Amino acid sequence: MNEWMDILQVVLAAAQPAEQDIVPLDVVWKHIITLDLVEALTFISFGVVCLFYGWRIFKILVTICFGLVGLGVGVWANDQFVGGNVVWLAVFSVLVFAIFSIPLMRWGVTVLGALSGGILTAGLWLALGLPQEYVWAGGLVGLIAGGMISFIVFKIAVILFTSLGGSTLTTVGVLAVLYGYMVDRQKLESLVFQYDWFLPAMILVPMAVGIVLQYRFVKTAQDWTV
Repeated sequence: MNEWMDILQVVLAAAQPAEQDIVPLDVVWKHIITLDLVEALTFISFGVVCLFYGWRIFKILVTICFGLVGLGVGVWANDQFVGGNVVWLAVFSVLVFAIFSIPLMRWGVTVLGALSGGILTAGLWLALGLPQEYVWAGGLVGLIAGGMISFIVFKIAVILFTSLGGSTLTTVGVLAVLYGYMVDRQKLESLVFQYDWFLPAMILVPMAVGIVLQYRFVKTAQDWTV
């Protein structure tokens, strides 16, 4: 009887999904701690501007995002089809995507707003300690909701993606400064790797503040136009 119980326990343990580290936290952390002081302060400065006044410069931010997508497409196309000098193809791809972002500004903002909603709910999923292998479910909810809201209310899309971008840049810069100059490195690393809620909270809390403040700024700005 005990042998059958042992076999049953083994089968049940095998049937349970293994805990997987879907989020490459170690890779993200490695990039954060390699920033020097000047880079970290630049991240903080630009992040604060995006966080509070992104609604003023959202067109430039959308063009930059499109250009970065074009850079990735150019590098990928070079690796897959050309295999030559990646610089010229990447530059051409960046220019094409940046130029096309101007007439497609509304659609670009809507897409960025939807992605921001997905990242927001995915971060909440991780902060609540839910299984990482199903983080896509939490992100999908925010992606759909953010896309619908952004499609209906354009200003919400602007506020969402600029607040997320500013909060992310600010958080990266602050963590780099803390790690390099202000706190014990082992304690900071223990917070990042042992507490799943820490890093999402570092991003989501400033993002929430930015959303509230930007909404108030946009509401009172008479000269702001899409």
